Amino acid sequence: MATVDITAESFGPTVEGNDIVLVDFWADWCQPCKRFAPTFADASQKHEDVVFAKVDTEAEQQLAAEANITSIPTLMAFRENVLVFSQPGALNGSQLEEVITAVKGLDMTEVHAAIAKQRAEADAAKPDTAN
Repeated sequence: MATVDITAESFGPTVEGNDIVLVDFWADWCQPCKRFAPTFADASQKHEDVVFAKVDTEAEQQLAAEANITSIPTLMAFRENVLVFSQPGALNGSQLEEVITAVKGLDMTEVHAAIAKQRAEADAAKPDTAN
């Protein structure tokens, strides 16, 4: 599968509508981004079950800000609508394969349980304002 360009409008539906989504935040002027692009594209051809998306941070400045992108390239991985990996810097092919393998290998039942526990603890720590 080829990489797809996503925008602020298509970001949510892309992440929500697919099991695994890798997102490369990049810019045309960024040399490390240009070096990473072929590695990302090659991986997209090997992993048909993963959506490989690209966000041009110059064209999508608001989306980049909402995603807290402070350095590019930044790679984010989403699994079942959960951000499970985020790291700035260009990866080589073997490093990218390690990330993909790790994301595919996650026990998402465990991940969702941990998120639910964190939310419950955060809710319990909030002061009771019902009085």
